[in-house]
Amino acid sequence: MLRGRVTIPTDVDIIEETKEIMELWGADAIRDCDGTDMPKEIEELDAKIYATYYTTRKDNEWAKANPDEVQQMYIMTDFHMATEDTLRIRLMEGLHPDLLKVNDYDDIKRWWEVMDRTIGEPVSDWSYEDGEVIINAKKYHEYTVSFLAYIIWDPVHMYNAVTNGWTNFEKQITFDVRQPKTKVYSMKRLRKFLEEHPKVDVIRFTTFFHQFTLIFDELARQKYVDWYGYTASVSPYILDQFEKETGIKFRPEYIIDQGYMNNTYRVPCKEYFAFIDFQRREVAKLAKEMVDIVHEYGKEAMMFLGDHWIGMEPYMDEFKNIGLDAVVGSVGNGQTLRLISDIEGVKYTEGRLLPYFFPDTFHKGGDPLGEAKRNWITARRAILRKPVDRIGYGGYLKLTLDFPEFIDYTKQVCDEFRELYANAQGCKAHCIKKIAVLSGWGRYKAWGNHMVHHAIYYKNNYSYAGVIEALSGSPFDVDFISFEDILKDEDILNRFDIVMNIGDENTGQTGGKYWSDERILTAVRDFIYNGGGFIGVGEPSGYNYQGRTLQLATQLGVELENGFTLARGKYYKEVKSHFITEEVCDEIYFGEGKDFIYALEGADILALRGDSVQLACKEIGKGRTVYISGLPYSLENNRLLYRAILWATHDEEGIHRWFSTNLNVEVNAYVENNKFCVVNNTYESQSTNVYKGDGSSFELKLEPNEIKWFEIEGKV
Repeated sequence: MLRGRVTIPTDVDIIEETKEIMELWGADAIRDCDGTDMPKEIEELDAKIYATYYTTRKDNEWAKANPDEVQQMYIMTDFHMATEDTLRIRLMEGLHPDLLKVNDYDDIKRWWEVMDRTIGEPVSDWSYEDGEVIINAKKYHEYTVSFLAYIIWDPVHMYNAVTNGWTNFEKQITFDVRQPKTKVYSMKRLRKFLEEHPKVDVIRFTTFFHQFTLIFDELARQKYVDWYGYTASVSPYILDQFEKETGIKFRPEYIIDQGYMNNTYRVPCKEYFAFIDFQRREVAKLAKEMVDIVHEYGKEAMMFLGDHWIGMEPYMDEFKNIGLDAVVGSVGNGQTLRLISDIEGVKYTEGRLLPYFFPDTFHKGGDPLGEAKRNWITARRAILRKPVDRIGYGGYLKLTLDFPEFIDYTKQVCDEFRELYANAQGCKAHCIKKIAVLSGWGRYKAWGNHMVHHAIYYKNNYSYAGVIEALSGSPFDVDFISFEDILKDEDILNRFDIVMNIGDENTGQTGGKYWSDERILTAVRDFIYNGGGFIGVGEPSGYNYQGRTLQLATQLGVELENGFTLARGKYYKEVKSHFITEEVCDEIYFGEGKDFIYALEGADILALRGDSVQLACKEIGKGRTVYISGLPYSLENNRLLYRAILWATHDEEGIHRWFSTNLNVEVNAYVENNKFCVVNNTYESQSTNVYKGDGSSFELKLEPNEIKWFEIEGKV
């Protein structure tokens, strides 16, 4: 276990340093990064060589020679109010001029759309000249223009350049491999690369083939980012194909979605789902062609889960048929780790740990060691549940040389990862419950529905993301299902012990209008009444319909005051002690929580903030429900959720199976391997009483961050 399962970056000016760190960390693979080159001397080492391969950039000669096949995205202008009969809207206002170029080459009347946002209808009386759209407008109506623009500077390359302060470089143009000429050229280009790099073992595709939505304003600030967004996966060529295959006449509004860009907070319409499904079929088919070529040359094909990854939906059926050998992605926390490690259909997975070796972290006064410690202790919880097969690092290795404490700590991380992988490999960690997270997106956004990307949360969303983070490292078998799954399979809920619905009302996370469908309501209520557990967080089942805001208010025992029920008496305010809150010592942190949740008859209130319910539970029929206003991730909240799940499944006695009495310490069992471990999730010493699967227990002391491994019968 002294060497292996670790990948490090390199560059031409740190050959000897690369060898030293490779030896220290026990790395067995070396990669290049954006802006670096692989030294010939490194290629001769006894190590796997990764070559980063960009399918859509780093070939400006081709892009400039074929400007009609440069990638495109849909952009919507800001809202503009007409004060005269004529309104002029400058399309590139508020956009970085080096990033985008208006596509006025194709039929603008077919592929653009001017919207009267005051009435929500398209406008036909408009024209275009000199970068402006001129609208025959109605006074005091607001208008937007949705238009196609060429991506003349790859957004990720722009991000890297801005972040690193690059000055002397050529801006890389993004070309579209889906287009006819570029597709033929790209296959030849890939073969040429493979022939010119015989020492390379792994082709690390970055990626197939469309960039997630990333737009910069005129000051090079991020104007809009959606790691799941399909806005930049369009062109008239692609949209023509979509229309022919699906029979749906395309409108920009299917993508623009009133200006919301169909982000994950939106409940997707059927046309948008149809577009996503079309894209993933086409992208997977083309990706397979490239993977087959790589295999033809006797090399492995690895996909980076990021950058131009739109259409490569890793949890949908087509992905398994591509034939990829591996997937690698950035690991910011437990959610992003599970996003990678749960992927099926590949031979191995790899997590790129943080910090990234960039100067925004590795600078005088920076704290890369602190970031590394936070990253590892959160990612490790999820690794112990479902490990990736490898870990690695990215960026510029030479930046680490001024931080010897970071280098030493990373050696500990690499050694510890190899140890836990050796103990847990080939064995599913013991799970005590099966949980379904129900949303409008289901598998499409598994593990990531409440984050921007790479563990970055929306500032108003951390209380929901915290629930998913807790689940990522807990002993539960977690699936992500959609409302469409329920409509297609009426028995699907019966496969689970718990259903969870997490988020704000009217969002894609909670389901919005789906909660007005009697089939959905009947299925979920039947599941609960006949013994299932349900946990709602935030505004679960939230959709204003038939006198209810929370459509499961009767089942949850709480309702959201939306201003329509102010005249209704609200008498239930007694806080009770309960199994769920038994270990709470201080005030529970609910994050932003909710201010207008009130209890109904039959609910047990477990926590209030003012007059607003923050935590409640209820028994109804044979089932049990728990309401939580919000739950940012912490070890205390992780334990609270654990107890809530046990209670909702009538399993309070299960608290003393594979359990630590100290909430800073967790127990993970690998029954098939006859092993279990006890892990300290803090950087302080901890003492605990550890319960094994048979209910017996023993006392244990752990050093900061320590893991101790045991055989189920006796210590290793």
